[in-house]
Amino acid sequence: QGHVTESGGGLVQPGGSLRLSCAAFGFTFSDYWMYWLRQAPGRQIEWVAAINPNGAARYYADSVKGRFTISRLDALNAVYLQMNSLKSEDSAVYYCAGAERWLGTVANPRQNYDVWGQGTRVTVSA
Repeated sequence: QGHVTESGGGLVQPGGSLRLSCAAFGFTFSDYWMYWLRQAPGRQIEWVAAINPNGAARYYADSVKGRFTISRLDALNAVYLQMNSLKSEDSAVYYCAGAERWLGTVANPRQNYDVWGQGTRVTVSA
């Protein structure tokens, strides 16, 4: 049974940066689309970014475009989310998820993803 584990969350001031990491285990990582999603308190899960299996295609929500960068390193079975120019509205629990198919630029029901992490909390506050 495959799984993923996120790390790198924390407290950061507005305008700061954080890099989230997601380590993958137990599945053929290089075959998977990888996604980052987030959920702020009291709000629905929001799709943030996605990267295709070979890393050549990357997609971003309008709310993070130009500030966040998704990348992957298949040799380490890892996907990353570099977050720059952070804003208070970026505060959320960030989830890493993977699927063997393209699920689009929307947050799918959790069961549509083949793997889903436990999340890492990002707090942007002065």
